[in-house]
Amino acid sequence: MPRFNNINGTRVQFTAAEETARDAEETQAAIDKQSAIDEVTATATKKASAVAKLKALGLTDDEIEVLKI
Repeated sequence: MPRFNNINGTRVQFTAAEETARDAEETQAAIDKQSAIDEVTATATKKASAVAKLKALGLTDDEIEVLKI
């Protein structure tokens, strides 16, 4: 399906070069979004691991909560 630009109120179909550039932008946006999701997931996993290790050392939930920044 062709894409269009709006230039001064007129719909103008993308050129082949513009289509290629837009496809690359959309691909990069998807990669960036997945990287952000992966980073959030990794951080949550590390936090859960740290809490589990602190509990294994004998700290209570209250003591762990005090340590959170």
